[in-house]
Amino acid sequence: MREIYGRSDYAMIGELVEPGTRVLDLGCGEGELLAWLRENKKVEARGVEFSAALAQKAIARGVSVYQGDLEAALDDYPEGAFDYVILSQTLQETRDPLGVLRGMLRIGRRGIVAFPNFGHWRVRTSHLWSGRAPKTTLFPYEWYDSPNIHFLTVLDFEALAGKMRWEVERRIFLSGNREVRALPNLRAEVAVFLVSAGASPVSSGGPR
Repeated sequence: MREIYGRSDYAMIGELVEPGTRVLDLGCGEGELLAWLRENKKVEARGVEFSAALAQKAIARGVSVYQGDLEAALDDYPEGAFDYVILSQTLQETRDPLGVLRGMLRIGRRGIVAFPNFGHWRVRTSHLWSGRAPKTTLFPYEWYDSPNIHFLTVLDFEALAGKMRWEVERRIFLSGNREVRALPNLRAEVAVFLVSAGASPVSSGGPR
């Protein structure tokens, strides 16, 4: 599987976004993904980034970025302002993840959510054998300095989507630079979901 800036989840997001659309990236970092989408998909790219240093790097790439808190910024955009709202490796760091997800589906026709899967077997094994907060390549932080506030799994997101009656249009599960097709809750390191505020609940027969 190809990568964009060393990240296979960026490559998957790049494939999901249609050319010529309006895109907002929440927690856009240095703006690598937005710059790639603008150049290769000709999108109208905007971003929100809390870190002033990262926002400046994104602006230096030519990306339009608002420097500030993404959770507060969601209220500033009107309904349906974007075709895609991206939340990549950021959901677990937000104070109110459900509020963020609701907000992104209010202002965007579709949301693309990518997050590290806390149900991965290495995380389970680390917790089981150490008896302490897991530390893996995916979660390398000590419990007291981790940016991750909420630890969710593939099954957790599936359950929330069903409860909120969101439509899951695509599911992509990754382990390194390989796509995972079987047992994603156990084997996937990163999950990528394409969702919209549909009326049909997700079927109960989700991944295991």
